[in-house]
Amino acid sequence: MNLASLLDLPSMIVPDTTVIVDGDREVGYFELRSASAQVAGLLRSLGVEANDRVGIFATNQVEVLEVLFGAAAVGATSVPMNYRAGVDEASHLLSDSGTKVLFAETRYRGLIDSVKPEGLEHIYYFDDGSYAAARDGAEPDELVDDVEDTQLAVLLYTSGTTSLPKGVMLTHEALTGYVMGANDAADGEEHGRMLLAAPIYHIAGMTSTLNALYSGRVTVLLSQFQTDAWLAAVPRYRITHAFLVPTMIARLLDDPGLSGADLSTLEAITYGAAPMPPPVIRRAIDLFPRTVAFAGSYGQTETTSTVAVLDPDDHRIWEGSPEEQERKLRRLRSVGQVLEDVQVKVMSPDGEDLGTDQPGEVWLSTFRKMEGYWGAKEKTRVTIDDEGWIHTGDMGYLDADGYLFLVGRAGDMIIRGGENIAPDEVEAVLYEHPDVLEAAVVGVPDEEWGERVVASVVLREGGADTEGLMDHCRKHLASFKRPERIVVMEELPRTSTGKLLRRDLIPVLSDEA
Repeated sequence: MNLASLLDLPSMIVPDTTVIVDGDREVGYFELRSASAQVAGLLRSLGVEANDRVGIFATNQVEVLEVLFGAAAVGATSVPMNYRAGVDEASHLLSDSGTKVLFAETRYRGLIDSVKPEGLEHIYYFDDGSYAAARDGAEPDELVDDVEDTQLAVLLYTSGTTSLPKGVMLTHEALTGYVMGANDAADGEEHGRMLLAAPIYHIAGMTSTLNALYSGRVTVLLSQFQTDAWLAAVPRYRITHAFLVPTMIARLLDDPGLSGADLSTLEAITYGAAPMPPPVIRRAIDLFPRTVAFAGSYGQTETTSTVAVLDPDDHRIWEGSPEEQERKLRRLRSVGQVLEDVQVKVMSPDGEDLGTDQPGEVWLSTFRKMEGYWGAKEKTRVTIDDEGWIHTGDMGYLDADGYLFLVGRAGDMIIRGGENIAPDEVEAVLYEHPDVLEAAVVGVPDEEWGERVVASVVLREGGADTEGLMDHCRKHLASFKRPERIVVMEELPRTSTGKLLRRDLIPVLSDEA
């Protein structure tokens, strides 16, 4: 089924219902479908055919969705791009994807002009009139093309924590199956309002938007995340639902405006896209109104978003007997239980399927796994085996109740004197210190031990000195796991969705030695 059907079907049922709010602008299903049809007509007039790539280089706004659905309608492949990319990454995104038509904002014109490849034939800007003129002058194309299940709908580039981003190929079947499997089409009833601050070029932002749009939950777009804007948007738009990455939650918790913010309409917050430090989610549970239900989600771009969920009940740590409360506190360190359309197993380096509480690499299988990495068959073969299992690169284990616990990335493990040390475990201890805002632990090369454990932290204003943090680690960590040095930094290097860039820390912390 064509991705554009996620807009087409509800637009036939409730055409006049508002579906998107962008600042002061409210857009209904019919209006969004009509604009998307004109984009489809524009693309056809430019010679865009099935599987041609249509790039998007812009912050969250209604026009991004018009292009997404317009491209899908003609069978083309949308390529939403990281608008925070530097020169090298932007050049890679445009050239690697083979983008034929690009839609962008003028703030990125200089960057785009400096890296534009020869094959990029047409560029339209949302905010200089060129896009509106071209769209409105096109003959609407109301036909939604039939597509094969395996035809590419979207090419999403991974965040590139270890190298230049890889293009993850997601099919029409994967995206529509994920959304329709979890939601009914909009029916005209009130389904709340979702505040979207995650970028649509990220799988979490993409699927959050598609789920809300198809099911009839109004999506309120924030162009980019800022704590004051987020806190102001909740009462202004009567927000009931929100998706946040852990760093966004951490920043909200440290915003002085949180205590006085009106969050009375807020019913649910889902978090994901990066590991959630347990102390952060515990603070969130304490500081947000008890009426807010938290849910954690774990997934990858390669699995078309969520594969495991930590339910709201698991976050209600104040409910139940002392034993139940203790169990819930332990489960806050997990990513929950896998969804019905997902299989999981934990594997040893030798390919042995490990038992309960035995850590290994997490393998996943689902009908909505990626087709592969764009133009990278060898990398695809490394990630997807002959039986269709995705080798996630995440290290973790399953407990007796089927909860999945992650302990880090396979490539991030520190090997000190033959002992394996998971950075996440050391970071969790640092986060327990009340003065630590952010923490990151890496292994730096060492001739004697192979690697040494070094930590970097961002402290709250007036926070403790590093010796106090070292004392804290001595109390809570085995001797071989303790950081040998702790370096205070103003900020940690992260991707736009909060994933830690450990590769950027290692040379910096090595130089500190």
